[in-house]
Amino acid sequence: MTKVNEKIAIDHGLKADEYKKICELLNRIPNITELAIFSAMWNEHCSYKSSRKHLKNLHTTGEKVIQGPGENAGVIDIGDDDAIVFKIESHNHPSFIEPYQGAATGVGGIMRDVFTMGARPIANLNSIHFGSPQHKKTKNLLRGVVKGIGGYGNCIGVPTIGGQTSFDESYNGNILVNAMTLGLVNKKKIFYSKAAGINKPVIYVGSKTGRDGIHGASMASAVFDDQIEEKKPTVQVGDPFTEKLLLEACLELMAQDSIIAIQDMGAAGLTSSSVEMASKGKLGIELNLNKVPCREEEMTPYEIMLSESQERMLIVLENGQEEKAKKIFEKWNLDFAVIGKTTNSKNIVINFNNEKVAEIPLDFLAENAPLYDRKWKKTKLPQKINFKNQDFKSLKLKDCLIKILNNPNIADKQWVWDQYDHTVMGDTIQKPGGDAGVVRIHGTKKAVAASVDSSATYCYAHPLTGGKQIVCESWRNLISVGAEPIAITNCLNFGNPEKEKNMGEFVECVQGITEASKFLNFPVVSGNVSFYNETKDKGIKPTPSIGGVGLIKNYENMISMDLKKEGNIILVIGKTEGHLDQSVFAREIFNEKKGPPPEINLFNEKNNGLAITKLINKKLIESCHDISLGGILIAISKMCLKGNKGVKMNKPKYLINTYEYLFGEDQARYLIEVSKNKLKKVEELLDENSIHYEQLGYVIKEKIEFSEKSNISIDELKKGNKQWLKQYMVN
Repeated sequence: MTKVNEKIAIDHGLKADEYKKICELLNRIPNITELAIFSAMWNEHCSYKSSRKHLKNLHTTGEKVIQGPGENAGVIDIGDDDAIVFKIESHNHPSFIEPYQGAATGVGGIMRDVFTMGARPIANLNSIHFGSPQHKKTKNLLRGVVKGIGGYGNCIGVPTIGGQTSFDESYNGNILVNAMTLGLVNKKKIFYSKAAGINKPVIYVGSKTGRDGIHGASMASAVFDDQIEEKKPTVQVGDPFTEKLLLEACLELMAQDSIIAIQDMGAAGLTSSSVEMASKGKLGIELNLNKVPCREEEMTPYEIMLSESQERMLIVLENGQEEKAKKIFEKWNLDFAVIGKTTNSKNIVINFNNEKVAEIPLDFLAENAPLYDRKWKKTKLPQKINFKNQDFKSLKLKDCLIKILNNPNIADKQWVWDQYDHTVMGDTIQKPGGDAGVVRIHGTKKAVAASVDSSATYCYAHPLTGGKQIVCESWRNLISVGAEPIAITNCLNFGNPEKEKNMGEFVECVQGITEASKFLNFPVVSGNVSFYNETKDKGIKPTPSIGGVGLIKNYENMISMDLKKEGNIILVIGKTEGHLDQSVFAREIFNEKKGPPPEINLFNEKNNGLAITKLINKKLIESCHDISLGGILIAISKMCLKGNKGVKMNKPKYLINTYEYLFGEDQARYLIEVSKNKLKKVEELLDENSIHYEQLGYVIKEKIEFSEKSNISIDELKKGNKQWLKQYMVN
């Protein structure tokens, strides 16, 4: 057996002082298996040692929250004993190393987190971020990730109903792949991971254990260097067909009242699942690794404990239920083995070949895991850019619009979602490409809306404001389809937390998320932190992804963004100040990347959103779309494209020039389509709620008309918006 020393500990991702602490806790030098267990449980991915201090400040409670952070996924109440289980999680490092399997196993892992709690998955979403389109690796990474997401989700039969795809040079050396799943469960039949009872059988089910994914969790807590290709063996290999069998078998067993606790073998595999189950229950656990089903010969305890082979679960059963459970899993052609028991020792004990190969007090792995209060640097609010009227004189509105519509982050992403099955199960009633995806709850009038959002540009410019903005963006997207926003899940993607600037970006983004979610009563119920997203000392822009979930009580009230009828009036809801700093317009037209992000007024966000909800529920509006990237003109262009209609634009009446008005990215705004006969009622409601609004124009046939001499056809819009990604992937 390898003799452990400080160098070996450092090779396992531990710091020298962490290794010293381990030796002090044990009062001895750990053996290699014990060191492996410590390295897995103490890495950033599992211990949250740099983030726990700040995550405690998140707003996590609410009237409809059944389970907040701390479990496999969050749970919210949607009425009638129905609950939605959901979570978003990163699989960034594996996807950069091996894009297909990295993305595929990210989808598989997040679905297991959901059905582990007794829920049947009903929808998937994703937030994927790539380097500059000109970078040599971007195209292949994009192709591999999209195929991996589609390959796994399509095979298991869960619709992908929404997502986000962006490009930025900061992801050249470290792409982001964040996967989200929603599941439906009876709120009286939710399963948790906390073990209970002494001498209860510990059951291994699913696929056999192999050598794939060893050190996967540690790799996810490390920066990349020139030897990145050498890390391919740490990427897990997924099998969606086995996952489907595992899903059905687990749900069948869950109906038998046999399960005390259940945990997915995700990051750090058998190590994390066994430690977490036992430590949550303040129990001990004893495992016999000779009983673990292995697909490779002569696997060592070290390899078995660290393997991240996919499609595996650990279950604590009631006594006497082993045969019943075994029959179910064998029926589904899955491995089943009793590999241990719960104890009162409060230790994890590992046996192999009739020898005790590891024994560690569980407190050392959980409560005594490192907790760092890292130094961090506050980001100053950048000075505002003073755009002058002469800057705009040589511009042509039509040319600017086409150029922005062709921007990779604005361009239509249909090439991506066309590769996902978004209609399987037959309950998808709003497909990708709108403000939010929507699935109905089968057999009811209810529907659930979900979206994923992030804004690295805003967060990089000013993390506190950017953190607020993405929560508000999620809120608006749900509002725009007629949903009541209920809760969010977050995937917090950042660089190296040991650098004060990166840590400051994290701290302030969390502060912004907390402030906005509390004000909007939009709590965080689950999530994930992904640090060390950097290569060769170059980190990503701070990219917190927010997955929002809302309820539509009657899906007949659902609304979409496509324009409906000629002659209808378009209203802008919310005040337009013409904020161009950090806008797509400033970057694309002026190559200006400085300045602050738009201000966030939480009162206006809430007030405007609630007013839109009232209008939708009273059936006073025909379509709705929130105004975000690109401003008013991009928002109305997308509504035109969706509905194959045009708009006759009014001239802005106040304050700012045409370009600031049409391309400014002021927040808390929506576009709504109103029929003439309902306009008075709409205006009355808006006035009653002190909502600023103005007429943008009215719906016409197939063009956007700025003036008598300036217009653009829908065909030209399509060419500008829908062709970029298809052409990019073909060329």
